[in-house]
Amino acid sequence: MAQHTPIRFVPVDADALETAQGRVAIMVTPDGKMSVSARRINRLTRGALNRLVESERFAKVKPGDVITMAWPSGMAAEALDVLVIAKNASDIEARKAGAALARLAAGKSVLVSVAGLKRAESLAMGMALRTYEFNVHKTAEDDSAAGEYLVAVAKPEETEAAAAPMLAVAEGVHMTRDLVNEPANVLTTTEFANRLDEMSALGLEVEVLDEAALEKLGMGSLLCVGQGSDSPSKVVVMNWKGGDADDAPLALVGKGVVFDTGGISLKPAGGMEDMTMDMGGAGVVAGTMRALALRKAKANVVGLVGLVENMPSGNAVRPGDVVTSMKGDTIEVINTDAEGRLVLCDVLWYTQERFKPAGIIDLATLTGAIIIGLGHENAGVFSNDDAFCKSFLKAAEAEGEGAWRMPLGKAYDDMLKSRVADMKNVGGRPAGSITAAQFLQRFIKDGTPWIHLDIAGVASVKTATDYAPKGATGWGVAALSRLVQDAYATRDEE
Repeated sequence: MAQHTPIRFVPVDADALETAQGRVAIMVTPDGKMSVSARRINRLTRGALNRLVESERFAKVKPGDVITMAWPSGMAAEALDVLVIAKNASDIEARKAGAALARLAAGKSVLVSVAGLKRAESLAMGMALRTYEFNVHKTAEDDSAAGEYLVAVAKPEETEAAAAPMLAVAEGVHMTRDLVNEPANVLTTTEFANRLDEMSALGLEVEVLDEAALEKLGMGSLLCVGQGSDSPSKVVVMNWKGGDADDAPLALVGKGVVFDTGGISLKPAGGMEDMTMDMGGAGVVAGTMRALALRKAKANVVGLVGLVENMPSGNAVRPGDVVTSMKGDTIEVINTDAEGRLVLCDVLWYTQERFKPAGIIDLATLTGAIIIGLGHENAGVFSNDDAFCKSFLKAAEAEGEGAWRMPLGKAYDDMLKSRVADMKNVGGRPAGSITAAQFLQRFIKDGTPWIHLDIAGVASVKTATDYAPKGATGWGVAALSRLVQDAYATRDEE
């Protein structure tokens, strides 16, 4: 995995504030009240911190802001970061504050003294999320600046225990980012499957289905997408059995198109290099399953990903071809660049046939149309079950991950009618994200709660976010982990 700065929890040590190298961070409340550590810093710097609090600049700061004082007198540190935050800050506020500190630290050592902060574990999670950098393919990276983050709190062991499941989620997010950032010549379908298979060491039951197995199952829709590529198509099943044996699992299904040229319906050259992220849905499923295994979630969850590469060749599927899905429905392929739904429909059907899940959530970088509608702030959420949808939206809001429910309806479904087959794989330009969801809903059995998440706008972004540098975000791992904890855990998680 990509490198990230380790985090340790240590007791508060006033003397360490004076001698610590790198950066030192302390907290001051928005109304100017100083913690014990801040008061010690104020004495070391001969009242500099007090002058800052009384300045016009401090009067303009907002909660979560960080003011940096370079080379503070009386200290060995190269910088003092003054974090403005209330002692009872919310989880999200503390998390964003930690991310802000990590962004400034940029991998160098930092001592963060936050003994008065009630949610120091959330601050640590924010630091863990923002410490990520994807530089595994850079040959000139200088590792000499690598350090560690020391979080000084009143009760280190208690805070470490509270932070453990959060840091497990952060590791799952990092895995998702690694997969989404990885170039397609490295992350082939085979390499992707191998990386998932390695998670069996965490207690996951991992099974890789090859093309022969998929053909035997009748997955003609999925297989048609990858038939133009030299990379073999695969389906990987990851099963976490942390709940009661009789409980039906929650199922997560991800689109894993490791590179998408558009096939015969070739995409324009400009921006095609970004299509390494078209396996983002599978990446989120993988990262979520890692997080659940690391934190030993007390729930049954199965994750399935369809891994293919969409390439043009003499053997590629053509516009106008008719393929048969595992369900038995026939599909007229109008546009080979609408391939993600062809992958998902077979994996969704297989998931229901084999696991009879309590609910099923699919994730996919499915349509550019969702970016037009929601930008890069929210994923599109489609569902056939109000209660199930509300539980996910609640979890996403709790984790600060943007999600917005979109409509479904018969009129949209009618747009998929085909002259020569049971359905077309596209419904035209209008309501493109909705008709894609309607296509998938045709492969959801009656009575099965289902959510479709179109994450095309949030999986990878061109500018840095609160928690990640530009590139892959890992959106969805935290929300799905929270959903499992809140709605599917069979008993309280330790």
